Amino acid sequence: MKDLTKGTPARIMIQFAVPVALGNMFQLCYSLADTRVVGSTLGETALAAVGATASVSTLFIGFLSGLTSGFSLLIAREFGAGNQKGVKGYAAGSLLLGTITALVLTFACMGSLKTILHLLNVPQDLMDQADSYIRVVLMGLIATMLYNACASVLRAIGDTAAPLLFLIFAAVLNVGLDLAFILIFGWGVAGAAWATVFSQGLAAFLSLIYMFRKYEVFRFTLRDFKISAKQAKALYASGLSMAAMMSLVFFGTLSLQCAINTFGQDIIVAHTAARKITEFFMLPFSVMGVTMANYCGQNTGAGRMDRIRGGIRQALILTWIWAVGMILLSFTASPALAGMVTGSDNPVIRSTAALYLRFNTLFYFAPAAISILRNGLQGMGDHVTPVCSSMIELVGKIIAAFFLADIFQYWGIIVAEPVVWVLMVIPLIAKMRKMVK
Repeated sequence: MKDLTKGTPARIMIQFAVPVALGNMFQLCYSLADTRVVGSTLGETALAAVGATASVSTLFIGFLSGLTSGFSLLIAREFGAGNQKGVKGYAAGSLLLGTITALVLTFACMGSLKTILHLLNVPQDLMDQADSYIRVVLMGLIATMLYNACASVLRAIGDTAAPLLFLIFAAVLNVGLDLAFILIFGWGVAGAAWATVFSQGLAAFLSLIYMFRKYEVFRFTLRDFKISAKQAKALYASGLSMAAMMSLVFFGTLSLQCAINTFGQDIIVAHTAARKITEFFMLPFSVMGVTMANYCGQNTGAGRMDRIRGGIRQALILTWIWAVGMILLSFTASPALAGMVTGSDNPVIRSTAALYLRFNTLFYFAPAAISILRNGLQGMGDHVTPVCSSMIELVGKIIAAFFLADIFQYWGIIVAEPVVWVLMVIPLIAKMRKMVK
């Protein structure tokens, strides 16, 4: 366990964030391994099929990740206040409600999958492979949710090392299963999806065993899962707020994908590569967001608003230093990175991905602040402002998808995100200034 209410903010945030960052990096390895192996072994058409559905899997996985992260904020506050009974009750409730929600979401998505793919404008020649890939991913949502729930519960009490170790093991396994399922068993793009599902399921299983053996507070009995209506309401209020915040972001990405899928295979593959690289470039932003949610949650529970003010300032400095480094990297190595991710020598794919990266990284100071502020506000109990900020992102991306893309083609997609970032950070700054006073 790690108490985030004591010590120098920057030092304890880095100690907390480093394992989270490594864990997120290995989480990206799931996706990058799928992309690389599929592109190298099955070709660009199969890679385009995976890329055409990437926003769907990101949306639903992001929703569940946000839900479990929101649940864990209540655990962090109870831990900061020293209430072990509250920690146990909310942890059990997180696992129960997360499981129920994941099952409902899986059945709902599986029943409407064909409709979803048509709404995404997935090209007909990619439809069969896209369907086989995303169907397996959706079937495995319960495994993804369980790992994220366990990791969020452990992070809420300051344990970031254990989720990292389980994820590293699962990421290595994922690469091996990718190759086995595709090259040996001949399962095609579905094999890459099955590799991810099996790997995350194993990470979830190991996390549950660790929690039970390591911490007495997490040795649940059936009685612990009989949560009250008040507990369920509090968990869903926090969880759905965080899930809505993340889902609005991904719905915006989904709307952009609808437009991108009409630009042809080269653009689809280029954008897929650019987004995979962007996930790495923005990794410290999301990591610091997770850190600030737990940091602000514990310190709010302990009544230490002074520490929240100092923590936010220091977190902004750390992420902006990283942003400068990513600007330099994008202008020197982005075509090579695109080729590395896709396994393609196509100059159109490389140059298009590089164009996206070079323009967007110039504005990275805004998404860094967005991640820190909206997660910090969630940790402090403000469930409205972060969602409103994300709503701005959704509206901006819808406008880009349905209007700018028609006029400016792919340039409309490239320009849309930086404009939206600047607009959505404004209400976050205003509300955070008000709360820390």
